[in-house]
Formats: sequence, structure tokens, C-alpha cells
Amino acid sequence: MYLSYFGLNEAPFSITPDPAFVYLSPRHRDALAHLLYGIGKGGSGGFVQLTGEVGTGKTTLCRCLLEQIPEDTQIALLLNPLVTPSELLAAISEELGIDISDSHGSNRLLVNGLNGYLLAAHGRGEHVVVVIDEAQNLSPEALEQVRLLTNLETSKEKLLQIILLGQPELRELLQRTNLRQLAQRITARYHLSPLGWRDTHLYVRHRMRIAGAQSNPFQRRAMNALYYRSQGIPRLINIIADRALVAAFAKERSQVTAAMVNAAANEVQLGERRVQRVRWPWLAGATVITVILALMVVKFTGVGFSTDLVSPPSEVAVAQAVVQEPVPKPATGQADQILVAGSAVAQGINTQLDSSWLDDHQQDIWQGLADVWHDSESALAIQQACVDNKLSHYVCLHDLGSWSKIKRLGLPVVLVLHGSNLANLLLLGIDDERLLVGVGERALTVSRVVVDSMWLGAYFVAWPQAPGWPVRVRLGDDGPAVATIMEMAARVDMPYHGGTAFDADFERWLKSFQLRNGLEADGIVGRFTLLHLMTASIEDPRLLQTWE
Repeated sequence: MYLSYFGLNEAPFSITPDPAFVYLSPRHRDALAHLLYGIGKGGSGGFVQLTGEVGTGKTTLCRCLLEQIPEDTQIALLLNPLVTPSELLAAISEELGIDISDSHGSNRLLVNGLNGYLLAAHGRGEHVVVVIDEAQNLSPEALEQVRLLTNLETSKEKLLQIILLGQPELRELLQRTNLRQLAQRITARYHLSPLGWRDTHLYVRHRMRIAGAQSNPFQRRAMNALYYRSQGIPRLINIIADRALVAAFAKERSQVTAAMVNAAANEVQLGERRVQRVRWPWLAGATVITVILALMVVKFTGVGFSTDLVSPPSEVAVAQAVVQEPVPKPATGQADQILVAGSAVAQGINTQLDSSWLDDHQQDIWQGLADVWHDSESALAIQQACVDNKLSHYVCLHDLGSWSKIKRLGLPVVLVLHGSNLANLLLLGIDDERLLVGVGERALTVSRVVVDSMWLGAYFVAWPQAPGWPVRVRLGDDGPAVATIMEMAARVDMPYHGGTAFDADFERWLKSFQLRNGLEADGIVGRFTLLHLMTASIEDPRLLQTWE
């Protein structure tokens, strides 16, 4: 809707992996070099492993790879690895054009047919490469079958090269003892990390230029905010930037401000949902949130496409840049921040956080959280889980979000503030205008406007977890963990009542649940999905909605 308004030929921030829009940061160039190495003689018939968080650009790099393959290379691309070993062999064969009509689902016959094809290709001087995307979803049995394929060889060299693309869970999967033979055959590994602050700015400018823009409508402060809210993940950059452009178009503004970016980032979160306060007996109950997040941002000159960079501003300047960004007059019905602050004073709400109070608060957070969860002896365990990533009987997750997302969780949290010094803030309650923060008798009621100016969306979630709880629970699993998950699924706002097994029916329901909660719809109960499932079952403590 905004293309002609900004003079664009096409949408600059589509989430479709279009190679024409690829911005190759130094990280992405290195990753692509590893993939190209994998399809050349340097791979020597082993495995090449590329991992990265969701949305960092693995699939886009795969598309780039396919456009650069040598003429003497045959590629079999598998995009859906949720298959049995037999189905995996059949899929590879079909991608290579091998007739499997006489195989009748026999692994032996499928391997024989594949071996014959590989020998013929080798005789023609061709290379054959299998690329498996989302490889973290391969079962151990399917991974073992993949490893056995690399045994197809002549007296001098392997006949097949395999590239595994996947999320960080793939690395964990390959650390299993029963997969050590496969891990030993990985000849090249690369982990694709999110974009840094400089590359985030260059990424936005690059995509706007490719889309036909004569100048960059994103103000410097807007791109600073975009980096903070997306954490440099290209997919999130695209989603937030697209929403921000729509906002600028709707307000008839020629430039995108930091306020628009922050509003767009908040809109990405789902709307409010009802939380059922039913006790879940398995968990003693605990959620803790904290994060050590000290990020730097970059200054760009003007609104054009100049790429001259200067030293990144201090954290104080970053916070002020986001807060002080000029915004248009609020539409009718929206709260003017000045009026909100004035109203807060009239109601006895604190309109600032004293620095000495914040300093003292840092010493009390962990013990305060332990007390809130009626587990006073676990303060150190909570701190270690969140700060040092040491798991004992607590698990801790980093997340980004908005006030509405925290209200949906309905649990006490610790926010990460940006000011003269990085600080954390224990959040005990929230309503339309106020926050209840602090520990015990020193808790304060503060205006949300005050904390809005210091918080960019980062927090951690922690909870106690039973010994032996699996990292992931998926289709076909059973046991106590599945039984507990079914109990939780029956208590959410749109409950599941289909049975007690983790079957295809429950997997479909779970994917729908994940979509409703802004999660990756992979049908697997990992830690983020587990958190959203269990919150409706925790009765005490809760994030307060009313207080004196």
C-alpha cells in the first residue's frame, strides 16, 4: 500500500527469501563460502554443517547457493526432513530423478539404486550434493541413514556430499553419543549469528535501494531502535520495518521515526488473551526474568544512502534517542505522555526512579524473586540460571517483547533497563498506567511512561523444572513429560481435548497454539512453547493486575 508513496518498485521487506535482496554481511559471506566449499572437492565427501537462529538467513543463503552451483554438480534439496529413513531415501532419489517404482519402500533397493546413480555420475565427472534444510528436525534414525549414505564410495573418494542446514538444536543433536560417527565426518562447521548494529543499518539501506528508493526514509534513531527491537535478526528486521513503513504512510510522514519502529515492534506481538488461573501441581512454580544485554548502536548521516559511520553512541544517548524522537500528535483517544505524567503525579505515582534506589535494588532482585515464588533458598540457583546459564532445578530463557506480551505471560518478570548503567528491574504488577516494581516493603508504584523511556523490550524467563525433563518433546514421544504436556494443553484458553498421545492430531493443535502465541509453528514442545503452555496452569505467583 505504501510503494508509490515512497517511490518503490516493490516491497523492500518481504520475508520471502529473495536472492535479489540478499545483503551479504561478513558473516553471511563466510557462511556462503562454507556452503560453496561443501559442494566442491574441498568437502571430500563429508558433511558440511551450517546452523543459525530462526530468521538469520539460512534458507536465503541456500537459495544463493543454488544459483552458484557449478555445471558439473547435481543437487538434491530436501525442505521437509520430518520423514522416516525410508522416506528420506525416496525423497533424495526423486530429487535426483532416480526411478524408484521397483523399490517398494525397501531401504536396500533404494540404496542400491542411489549407489548406481552415484557411480554413473562419478564416471561422468559430476558431483552429487544433498542439501537438507531444517535438519534439526531429522530423527536420529534418519540421521544415521544419512551417515550411511556417505559410505558410498570408490577406492579413492566419496561419491556423495551432504550439507546440513539447521537451527542451533542441530548442534545439540549431533552431540549425542549415538551420533558421534556422523559428527566425526563433519568437515566444515559454521554458525550464522544475527547482524551487528553496523550491518543492520547497511541491511536496511541495501533493501530500500534494491526496492527503488531514492533515499532512506528511516531516521538514524529509527534504525537504532530497529536494531534493538529485532536484535539483528533479518526476518524480524523485515517484519518490523514493513509495519513501520505502513505507519509512516498512514500518518502521511516522509520519514520513519523511532516511535513508529517501537510501535511496530509492539504490534508484532499478539493481542491480549485470557489467562486461566489453575494450579499445575507438577511445578513448584517459578519464573524469573533477567538479562545482561549491553548493545551498542551506530550513527548514520542524513536520510540518504551515505554509509559513512562514526563511533556508536553511549547507552545513555541510545535511550535518549529512542525516547526523545519527535512524534506526531496522538490521534483522538490516544494518551498524551505529558498528560499521563501529570495524571500520575496527581495520583501519587512515582514519575522517576531514583538512581540510589535502583543501585540497592540490584542487590535484592534474586532474593526478592525467590521470595515471591516462596522458594527463598533458591536465589543463587535462579541467578546462576539467568546470568551464568547454569542449569540446576531452574531453566532460564531470553526473550524480547512488549507490555502486552508480559501481561499475557501473567508472571513476575525482571526487565532490562538502559541508562547510565545497565540495570534490572523486578516487575510485580501492571495496569493501564502503572507498574509495581521492586522487592518487598521497598516496592514502588511507578508510571509506565517512566519505564518506557528506559526499557527496550529485553527480559528473561525462568522456571523450576523436574529432573530429566527433555529439551524437546515431539511427535511419537511418550512418557511422563507427554502426560504433563497434555494436562497443560487442556487448561489453555483454546484447550486440547483430543486424547493423551502426542500424535498427528495433537501436533496439528500444537502448531495452531504456537501460531496464536507468536512462536515458531514447528509442532515441537521446546522451552518457549513449554513456557506458554504452562503459564495458564500456574496459580501463584501471578503478575498483579490490581494493587493498592
